[in-house]
Amino acid sequence: MSKRVLIVDDAAFMRMILKDIVVKNGFEVAGEASNGIEAIEKYRELQPDVATMDITMPEMNGIEAIKKIREQYPNAKIIVCSAMGQQAMVIDAIQAGAKDFIVKPFQHSRVVEAINKVTAG
Repeated sequence: MSKRVLIVDDAAFMRMILKDIVVKNGFEVAGEASNGIEAIEKYRELQPDVATMDITMPEMNGIEAIKKIREQYPNAKIIVCSAMGQQAMVIDAIQAGAKDFIVKPFQHSRVVEAINKVTAG
């Protein structure tokens, strides 16, 4: 059974790039969200195997969304997506419960590696 991925990013273009990588590598796109509030709702509704989470988004940022998702789902597997230069936020996200991070612009192999790593076992 293929791994189900929830893609969270406020930029439709970034979601499209991630969806393309996910599908081409045999994973299933469970759904997508454009902000932290939607991410929490979609996570609850879809219960994906893994979620990719942008940090900087309107309404609720990725770090807050990670905290809220992990309160309800302590075993949630979340991969943070950040732009270069956001190292401090990546550290905050890992402390909030993210399992890994990938840097924009995305390298296909790194996205696949991160999904496989956090969903193993």
